[in-house]
Formats: sequence, C-alpha cells, structure tokens
Amino acid sequence: MATSSGVSSESSKLLNSGSDADLNLVMDQRKRKRMLSNRESARRSRMRKQEHMTDLTAQIGLLMKENNRIITSMNVTNQLYMKIEAENSVLRAQMDELTNRLQSLNDILDCINSSKWIYEEEENHSIIGGGEGFLNPWSAGFLNNQPIMASADMFMC
Repeated sequence: MATSSGVSSESSKLLNSGSDADLNLVMDQRKRKRMLSNRESARRSRMRKQEHMTDLTAQIGLLMKENNRIITSMNVTNQLYMKIEAENSVLRAQMDELTNRLQSLNDILDCINSSKWIYEEEENHSIIGGGEGFLNPWSAGFLNNQPIMASADMFMC
C-alpha cells in the first residue's frame, strides 16, 4: 500500500504541477491581455489628447484672428470718435460765439429801446437837440448813408 500511495502522491503532484502550469499559463495570458488592453487604451488616450491639442491650437488661431479684427475695429471706431469729438468741440465753440454775439446784439437793442433817443413828435411837437435827424436814429439823416460799426463793448448798459 505504501507503494500505491507513493505512486498516487506522485501522480497527484504531477497533476497539481500541471494545473499550476495551466494556472500560470492562464494568468500569464490574462496578464498579457490586460497589458495589451492597457497599451491600446493608452494609445487611444494619447490620440484623443493629440486631437484635443490640435483642436485647441486651431481655436487659438481663430480667436487670435477675431481678436485682431476686434482691435482693428476698435481703433477705427476710436479714431472716428476722436474726429467727431473734435468737430463737436469746434461746433460748441461756434455756438458759444454766436450765442455771445446774439446776446450782445440783444443788449444793444435793449439799450437803444430803453434810451431816450427817439422822441415822438406827437408828444413834444418839437425835437430837442436841434434837428429831426439828430435824435431819431432811424431817420435817413442820422445814418448819413454810412454803415454803423458797433461792438457790444461800446454799448454796455
């Protein structure tokens, strides 16, 4: 019996070693398969990363072009704004000057209308100052057919 149990233990060792070898073979195959799968996954990941970088590079180019276009448009708009602002300043100055002239002319008219230059003949029936044209500025004799030169400073009331 000892021999039979010895043989059987040797055969079980052979079977166990065979199944260990099969098990190692299966594990090696799984390990290789997992390694190949990981390599393929890493390759796909690198490709996706490269595509993403290519897309980002293209997007950078488009955004830079758009940025340059916007900057150019802003420069043109700023130049136009500055031109219009300068023109507006000139127009404001002209308006102020014309407003001052109008005010001066209105002041002159107020001085003329408020003074006693014009006497009506109906009240006095005689003209003070020795002549009809002297005190009536609107008569032809007073004007003497010459233009009147006046400024606002001459008629400060």
